[in-house]
Amino acid sequence: MARTLQKLSDAKAKSDSLKHGRHSDGGGLYLNVSPSGSKSWLFMWVRNGKRREMGFGAYPAITLASARKRAGEYRAAVAEGRDPIAEKAKEAEPTFGECADKFLASMEPSWRNDKHRAQWRMTLTEYCETIRSKRVSEVGTDEVLEVLLPIWSSKPETASRLRGRIERVLDYAKAKGWRIGENPALWRGHLKNVLPARQRLSRGHHAAMPYVDVPAFVQRLRDSDAMAARALEFLILTAARSGEVYGAEWSEFDLDKATWVIPADRMKAATEHRVPLSKSALAIVKSLYESRVSKFIFPGQRATDQRTDWPLSSSAMEMLMRRMKVDAYTVHGFRSAFRDWAGDETGFPREIAEAALAHRVGDATERAYRRADAVERRRKLMTAWAEFLNKRAVAKM
Repeated sequence: MARTLQKLSDAKAKSDSLKHGRHSDGGGLYLNVSPSGSKSWLFMWVRNGKRREMGFGAYPAITLASARKRAGEYRAAVAEGRDPIAEKAKEAEPTFGECADKFLASMEPSWRNDKHRAQWRMTLTEYCETIRSKRVSEVGTDEVLEVLLPIWSSKPETASRLRGRIERVLDYAKAKGWRIGENPALWRGHLKNVLPARQRLSRGHHAAMPYVDVPAFVQRLRDSDAMAARALEFLILTAARSGEVYGAEWSEFDLDKATWVIPADRMKAATEHRVPLSKSALAIVKSLYESRVSKFIFPGQRATDQRTDWPLSSSAMEMLMRRMKVDAYTVHGFRSAFRDWAGDETGFPREIAEAALAHRVGDATERAYRRADAVERRRKLMTAWAEFLNKRAVAKM
């Protein structure tokens, strides 16, 4: 018996060279290695002539020694005619939505980026409405395709990320013993044979509304009471990226100094960015401050429990533009419109306009000597931009 147990070693379990599949430690205990390289424990046995299996945690969170101890307890249960799965299931099997929430709760402490947390939660909530109420063991290939197919061609990047996130949730469910068998969200050897290959993102420019048309569009936004309209107007006034606006929190704003400080971990260049707020941009923030319900400036809201303590959906501004029949242009394109206006209509130096967009200017040596971010010079630029939008908007009325 000694030779049939403890076949694995810590060194072998930790090795990155283990191939995809199950690696036996003996006595029904297996270390399962997924195609992505993640590892989890399985216990397998035969009952009434049928093979059964259960997962009980990821490696190395569950150590080899701990896994062997649990496997010994499960072998004892099987020998006595008991069902390890039934005994382990002290809580009822969750729905996919509940399982996703449990998975996020277990993973979020390791994610330092708030934007990353918000994106995971948003995609597993909004795009997965059709499967959130299903028992996690009932989610199969058809259910996964029902989620992915509507956006696979129109939003390939989002769809690809969503598939991977669903796969992670279902792997988590299997490790917890709530489902068995292959993962229906697996790409290689499974969905790759059903879904067309994802088109690579083009390197072309984001479609931008001509800057002469932006003031009239801003006026249309001001006629709307939607939170997405406030967020998009603020984005245009500050020439910010959509992710920076969606994740904006009250703690980042100094209303007395009319300044928004975006922390480095939310910036594309991983460098803190100070945004001077024009009177129009500041007015939006102040108007929302009086009725704030969340740490986010532009809060979202889930239909299931009416919570507002997370940001507006990452597709809210895009969907608003679609409803306003201007979806030939992109949200990101308003940054280009601002830059074209600054270059064509003003005498502000190029580096000031680029700094307003949080673009790096010059080589590393030049940037080392230019440590100031010219926030007050940029304030004049953003004020001029707001005045251009306001005057043209009034003229169009």
